[in-house]
Amino acid sequence: MTAGDGALSTVDASDDVGVDGEAALAGLRRQAQHLIAELAGPVRRIRLRSGAAVLEVEWHPEDATRPDVPKPRAEAAPAAEPASGTPPAVRPPVPGRAAVRAPIVGTFYRAPEPGARPFVAVGDLVRPGQPVAIVEAMKLMNEVTADRAGRVAAILVEDGQPVEYDQPLVELDPA
Repeated sequence: MTAGDGALSTVDASDDVGVDGEAALAGLRRQAQHLIAELAGPVRRIRLRSGAAVLEVEWHPEDATRPDVPKPRAEAAPAAEPASGTPPAVRPPVPGRAAVRAPIVGTFYRAPEPGARPFVAVGDLVRPGQPVAIVEAMKLMNEVTADRAGRVAAILVEDGQPVEYDQPLVELDPA
C-alpha cells in the first residue's frame, strides 16, 4: 500500500489475484474505510475477504500518533495511574461488594472479539458460571466467569488494559 491509502497498514493478498483481485481489493479498501468511519471506538484490526482478495488492516500502538490513523470519535480522559503500581482501574472497588476477579495476569477484554457486543454491561443480571469478560495471556483467551448470581454494578477496568492476578474486574450487587 502507499502512504496515500491512509491508515491501512497491512494488506495480505496473493500476487495471483489479477485484475479482478485488484478491483476486489479496491472495493474492500472502500468498505474498510466506510466501516472505520462508522465505528464509535478505536479500531485495532479488520480483515475483509472477497474471493481470493483479502484485506487485513491493523494498527499498532505507535500508529496512534500518526495523522492518517483514525482516532476514536469520543476520546475519554486518560485514567490517572495509581501510585501503587497496579494497572489503572476505571474506579476503585467498593468495599464489601462482590467482585469478579482476574484469574490470571493479562489483558482485559469486555467482548469475545473486536467489534462484538460486550459479555455484560452495567445493569445486566448474571448467573454463576456466566462469562463476563476474557483475559488474554500469551495469546490464549481465558474466560472470566461470575462465581455467583448478581446484577453488574460496575466494570472496574477499561477494555484492553493490563490486569493483575486477583484484581477486581466487575462488581456485582446481590440479585
